[in-house]
Amino acid sequence: MAESILSEIRKIKSFDTAILTSVTLEKSKNAVEVSVVTDKAYTEAEEAEVRKIVRGYVPELFSSTAVITKLTPDEDMVVEKILTIIGENNKQLAAFVTAEDIEVRKENDAFSFTVSVIHTSAYTAGIADDIANGLKKCFCGEFYGRCVAAENKLDDLVIEEKPENIQYEVPLRTFEIEDFSFLEGTVTHKRAIYIADLNFVSESVVICGEITDIREKTITTSSGKEKLMFNFTVNDGTAAIRVGYFTRQKSIEKVKKLQVGDSVVLTCKTELFNSSVRPTANVIDYGRVPKGFVPEKRASKPVPKYYETVFPQPYTDYTQSDLFTDVKLPECLTKNAFVVFDLETTGLNSSPSSGNMDRIIEIGAYKIIGGEIKESFTTFVNPQRKLSQEIINLTGIDQQTVDGAPAFEKVMPDFFKFIDGCYTVGHNAANFDFKFIDYYCSQCGYVPERRLFDTFPLAQSMLSLSNYKLNTVADYFGITFNHHRAADDALVTAKIFIELLKIKKSLPTPC
Repeated sequence: MAESILSEIRKIKSFDTAILTSVTLEKSKNAVEVSVVTDKAYTEAEEAEVRKIVRGYVPELFSSTAVITKLTPDEDMVVEKILTIIGENNKQLAAFVTAEDIEVRKENDAFSFTVSVIHTSAYTAGIADDIANGLKKCFCGEFYGRCVAAENKLDDLVIEEKPENIQYEVPLRTFEIEDFSFLEGTVTHKRAIYIADLNFVSESVVICGEITDIREKTITTSSGKEKLMFNFTVNDGTAAIRVGYFTRQKSIEKVKKLQVGDSVVLTCKTELFNSSVRPTANVIDYGRVPKGFVPEKRASKPVPKYYETVFPQPYTDYTQSDLFTDVKLPECLTKNAFVVFDLETTGLNSSPSSGNMDRIIEIGAYKIIGGEIKESFTTFVNPQRKLSQEIINLTGIDQQTVDGAPAFEKVMPDFFKFIDGCYTVGHNAANFDFKFIDYYCSQCGYVPERRLFDTFPLAQSMLSLSNYKLNTVADYFGITFNHHRAADDALVTAKIFIELLKIKKSLPTPC
């Protein structure tokens, strides 16, 4: 609505660079006030035209007022606003920039600015564009500028010690092995660790569970000899994992008799392969998970006190407020906090038991507070593997982009902090996205609470559509977006979730 009003006003000659600073609804008086700022002189006829345009967008039930202000900023006003914009968008840079580092020149109806900064790409990337865009939202006229290096400032720089998060090791969970007996070993094992906790490198670790799959194959060794090996998938009720095993001549016939459904104890060595833990069994024996076994709840590392790699950013969107409609948001929306997220990944395999689980390459998330989208959390993630051409074509994310991004070990602690205390929300997330979040958080020692709402089944239960794909539901609510990018998908999912709760007026059942 506000964009449409401004678009009409800018067709008037003296208002072609105008900005709309506010739209205020005073419900008690049924009155709407629209504030417009221009940097040019205007006639009474043009002022009347502005008021006519505003009147055309306000329902007859309301009176309307157009407050027009002529404002041309001077250089000092622009310098002050630049400092404010830097402080809001780049706190690291704000610590080193003062008014003395900013030069502003007025040239006809345009302003140019130069900001002297420490020559560090992490501080300066995109800051000139951010400043120009911020100035255009506050003042009339054109703004353009640049950042230049001020290396001499390094001599006066005092580096503050960065606070560190407390390091905390999550204790491994174990259970007592029942009915242990030897198949080929010589050492009696009494306890096994949970397979769900097997995310570390070790020379010897004991797991126990039921065989759910057996694969047999013959390999050729470096000396040219053929050797039989097995891949066992073992499940202990906490997770499943694929374990390799190279046969020994003395026990090969015993191992060949193992079947799906047998319970075994495996003494394994674990190694890193493509950044994933891969176990190989050295010894196989018999044993089973205790009868009636109920896994203990995983302990989690405490929520980090500080963001270290990915920092949330404030998000504002004036279109979130329907200024001309008296719609009271339901308490279920305003009294709770939600993080709506979406992922892009290297593929569709969300099961670690296959031994080749896919990786996250992008996280997009938005936090809803008080019924409005207030914060964003967006980052690429280095999968430490090559992207397929199919994924590149689908997402537009190339190899160079992810190669320069932080690995999940750096990202997930910050994401875990971002979702702390919030419900999580996604579209078809219960069957896909949350599995990635849960797994890769657990690899870092964090246990995300599963308080998940899924807009896919929620939309199915409330709307009558041909299908419930994200773009179809978005079309229903008149929301446009760039599909197959995590940040865009997360933002549109957040808007859809708000619309669905406005209709439902209560929280759905968590998935």
